[in-house]
Amino acid sequence: MIVAVGSFKGGVGKSTTALHLATYLQAKADTLLVDGDLNRSALDWSNRGSLPFKVADEEDAVSLAKLYEHIVIDTPARPKTNELKKLARGCDFLVIPTTPDAIALAATLKMVGELQGIRVNYRILLTVVPPYPNKSGEEAREALEGAGLPVFKTAIRRLTVFQDAALEGVPVNGVKDAYAQIAWRGYVEVGKEILS
Repeated sequence: MIVAVGSFKGGVGKSTTALHLATYLQAKADTLLVDGDLNRSALDWSNRGSLPFKVADEEDAVSLAKLYEHIVIDTPARPKTNELKKLARGCDFLVIPTTPDAIALAATLKMVGELQGIRVNYRILLTVVPPYPNKSGEEAREALEGAGLPVFKTAIRRLTVFQDAALEGVPVNGVKDAYAQIAWRGYVEVGKEILS
């Protein structure tokens, strides 16, 4: 399976999502994470510690891809329309992460608009969702679903344990913190939705 993670807006957890979906898929079969982001966030993350799967840039991924059952692509931020269309056609599933703020949601709607007319299996993933009593996550979900857009049932909470994981160079389930399993559970549920 080829899963691409893309967004028209930075800071929405795109690389974090790609890395954790690769962690989930690796438990099912050998998985390659292709770091196509110009910031090379996934490669930096892997260089700081130990990840349970292979991370490669696009150039190395060309020769490695045939060795893996699953490929997760961390795409460049704000892909051009033709790049987005190629990506959508070439993947089995497109994950579009977005934070529940107005600017990120507007960028998500613009990206979804660019996908019109392309047969692509995609869902929007709400990320960095603030804790209760803040209702921005619920409000964003209602707005997206009200517009008839596919949204993951699970949202990813805003938790500092994700920053700890990046600093340690491990997936969040490898961090010794009380919130690590709560954070990990969100991506497990997203992974299940993708594979269902």
